[in-house]
Amino acid sequence: MRKIVFFNIPAYGHTNPTLGVVKELVSRGHQVWYYSYNIMRKEIESAGATFISCDDYDTEQKLDEKDATRVGKDLAFSAKILVDTTLALDDKVSKEMAELKPDCIVADSMALWGKAVALKLGIPFVSSTTTFAFNKHSARIMKQGIGDLLKMIFTSPKTSKEVKRLKAKGYPVKSILDIIGSDDNTHTIVYTSPEFQPCSETFSEKYAFVGPSIRPANNEIVKTRDKLIYISMGTVNNDMMSFYKNCISALADTDYQVIMSVGNIVSVEKFGKLPENISVFSHVDQIAVLKQADVFLSHCGMNSVSESLYFGVPLVMSPQTSEQKGVAERVFQLGAGIKLDKTLYVLSAINEIFEDNTYKQNASKISEGFKNSSGAKGAADKIIEVCEEAQ
Repeated sequence: MRKIVFFNIPAYGHTNPTLGVVKELVSRGHQVWYYSYNIMRKEIESAGATFISCDDYDTEQKLDEKDATRVGKDLAFSAKILVDTTLALDDKVSKEMAELKPDCIVADSMALWGKAVALKLGIPFVSSTTTFAFNKHSARIMKQGIGDLLKMIFTSPKTSKEVKRLKAKGYPVKSILDIIGSDDNTHTIVYTSPEFQPCSETFSEKYAFVGPSIRPANNEIVKTRDKLIYISMGTVNNDMMSFYKNCISALADTDYQVIMSVGNIVSVEKFGKLPENISVFSHVDQIAVLKQADVFLSHCGMNSVSESLYFGVPLVMSPQTSEQKGVAERVFQLGAGIKLDKTLYVLSAINEIFEDNTYKQNASKISEGFKNSSGAKGAADKIIEVCEEAQ
């Protein structure tokens, strides 16, 4: 029996892919502790892990709504928040890891505190990457997105100040790259297929491309028309009332059934009386909808895109952040979606998806690669392999 500790950030797109891995490890008789946030407690405990809350320590959780929207956009600010959180958790996590003596730490690529404490205490480490893996080869293919984000972080003079703060607390780091970046010497689980990952052949054997982890649907969606369009801009940067209203105007009284999920920031009541073919909700069971959908208009978060393509659903793409632009670029390169721009509007893009069957064919091809990946079992195998190597 192994003792394994997970660290993650309070985001469903980063947490959900790991839950199947936790279940797999627990089913094999291993013990799992999971450091996360109260918003994720139910899901993590349901997977069989011992949940440990970080809410009282995490700086990011104390941000007001205005500052929270800066994370991921203002890169120097993002780096500061990540280091603040690492240092806020330092005493608690360092003490508890020294006492627990885990066989392995598995940390999300954005949960710096997990990798940092593994480096500090010499504990075997696995990076959990819910976006694409990044190196110089994939950066050239992606053209934008993750590569630009990391380059800006590493070249910012403000990050040297953050590194000094970490060093002062005993963390053996030379740059932010030591804890944010992946490299060929770090065991890494990537929740996508080798085919969808740009330049997967250029990464070392320490990388395991296990495919997306797709949970079962919790509900059943009734399809009332021949074609179902699903619209969601995610759970974070989704204060987009004008965008949603434009979608309603474009798709009103068409032959399409439209299901739109708008999150908590936008009030559903403010949409007023809706056209008969359009339904708007704060939240939906996305898996249940995608099992029935024909097109997904998405912000292109990695988790949403993976779920869409797993079910062979092509995308109309409106990315909002650097990371999302990188994901959209990959979908575009593989011919499984269309990007919205100033000359291509919502209805035109959706109609083009239906008029050209290659989008559906390419989405189905990616789906096949996802389903042929090793999944949660492969991720668990990787973690146990790292535990055994360290003996």
